[in-house]
Amino acid sequence: MPVNLSIKNVPDALADTLRARAERNHRSLQGELMAILESAADDPQVLRANSQGVSYGADSASALADTLLEKLMTIAGERGIDTSKRLTREAVHERKTQRKAGG
Repeated sequence: MPVNLSIKNVPDALADTLRARAERNHRSLQGELMAILESAADDPQVLRANSQGVSYGADSASALADTLLEKLMTIAGERGIDTSKRLTREAVHERKTQRKAGG
């Protein structure tokens, strides 16, 4: 089942750049964003840079994601949200694998 994603508060300059890129590639903005997401998902080893210009690879990105997840879980707990039912990455992966297999 497809998922709808939404990105809020995109700066005008970035939106204009994405629209221009979509036009160059003869795509709609939606098509261009999908192509960017597919490309990023296909190559997780590509180095990325954060807003401070610090580059990191997939391993450090994974560690960063774990740290961020822990911070979010702490915030959720402080707000009274039940975080005890949290799945591990392995459990999430297993569920996705089972869904794809039709089970």
